[in-house]
Order: sequence, then structure tokens, then C-alpha cells
Amino acid sequence: MSVLDNKKISFIGGGNMAQALISGLVSCGTKPELITVSEPSKETREKYDSQGMNTVDASENPKAAVIDADVVVLAVKPQVMRRVVSEFADALDKQLVISVAAGLSTELLSDMLAGYSNIVRAMPNTPSMIQMGATGLYGTDNISAEQKQLATAVMEASGLVMWVDDEEHMHAVTAVSGSAPAYMFYFIESMVDGATALGLDKEQASALAMQTMLGAAKMAMGSEDTPAELRRKVTSPNGTTQAAVESMQANDIGRQIREAMKACYDRSQALSEEMSK
Repeated sequence: MSVLDNKKISFIGGGNMAQALISGLVSCGTKPELITVSEPSKETREKYDSQGMNTVDASENPKAAVIDADVVVLAVKPQVMRRVVSEFADALDKQLVISVAAGLSTELLSDMLAGYSNIVRAMPNTPSMIQMGATGLYGTDNISAEQKQLATAVMEASGLVMWVDDEEHMHAVTAVSGSAPAYMFYFIESMVDGATALGLDKEQASALAMQTMLGAAKMAMGSEDTPAELRRKVTSPNGTTQAAVESMQANDIGRQIREAMKACYDRSQALSEEMSK
């Protein structure tokens, strides 16, 4: 028996992240008829309707998506969150609210929701779209053990879930997973450029680079060795890999990666502060 059995889940906003999470939930067995989407776009609502879900015109009666829900997922842009939730904040009672909006603290969300505090803040990433996401979660003190399990189940439908016990750590989550798919794409892009410069065509280079990154990640996930130890094991003395690794070390690539993550962390903090004003 799943913790999600017969739970009604309402999404406020039906954009890309909502679509990713809904796809994961349905793939994991959630019945489409238990999912409601409040969305202003008629075209988007029709898409969900065709898949057996309930939709609500967000411009007319967003409360209808909230009243009978067990879970309410806030999936609208941070800039419009206050206006959107003001339409239904007074309809919240015992629902679990999960926000996937970047930069909005649980304190600010509670303020937007007229003091309601059964809130979990989530930081998913774009691979959630293929159920390979990595999501950080933080919950207020009001969240019960049952609601924590419920939030975990909702987000696990799209990938890995990690809880943090300090909301400030959500900035670190942003740096290591939330924004990090872009780092991986940048690395693949550079590998493809390097391979084509060495004579491979772009199709060959892309296939080899992407499969290598996927294989290395899976190997690291399934190994008892640390990434550092795995690297040492594949680096033969005076071999080709050692030449490449020594070049990276000479250029201090590790430091550059750490500095990039720190820049992401700092910007995440700044955005959060800007949203609080």
C-alpha cells in the first residue's frame, strides 16, 4: 500500500515542472482522476483533460482545486506567487502545501498564505522531467511525520529525494543539484568540442561523451568506492588518463568548479533576499 493511495493532489500551475511531477506520479501508479490542475491556459487544461485529469480555470475559481485536496503543489513562478495564492489561501485547512518555486522561503510562503504553515519547500531539477531528478526538501516545524512521508512520495515519483534540516542548506542544494544539470551539459558540450577538434564528427563525439557521463555516474552510484578512489583506479601511471587528469589539475579545474558552485550559492541567497523584500 502506497502512502499516496487515494490521496488527492492539486497542482497550482500546469507548466513544465508540474508536467514533470505529474508524469512521475502517474508512472508510479497515481490515478489521473486524483490529480487536479489549476491553470489559466485553456490549451494546457485541454491537454490534462485528455489524460484523464481534472482541471480548473485558474482565472475563475482556483479555490476549487484546493478545497478537497490532500496535497497542494505550488508550481507557479515566484514573481506571481503572492497574487495567485491570495485567491485560495483562506481555503487551506489541513492540506500539505509543497512549493517548487525557487527563492521563496517557508516564512515568506507562510506570509503569502495568511499564516498557513503546513509547508514543504522543494528544490527539484530539470531531469525530473524524465523521472531522473534530484530534489532537496525542507519542511516547517508544523509538518507531521505522515506529511513528511507524503511529500517524499510525491517528489520521489520523479527521482531522488534528500531532506535538509536547515533551510539555509537549500542554497547548497541549488548549487549541487538544482542548477547543476547545466554544469553537466557544459562539460558534455566542452567534451564534444574537444573531440571534434581531434577529428571525430559531432554525432560520434556527442554519443560517446553523453554515454560516458551516464556510465560514470551509474558506476559511481553502484560502487562502494568514493569518486576519488574510482578515479585513481582508472588512472594508470604514465598513461593517457593520467595525462588528462594532470592537465586538469594544472589548470585547477577542481577549484574552478568549487568557485562556480559558490557563485550559484551566493546568487541563490541573493534571490531569496530579493524575493523577501
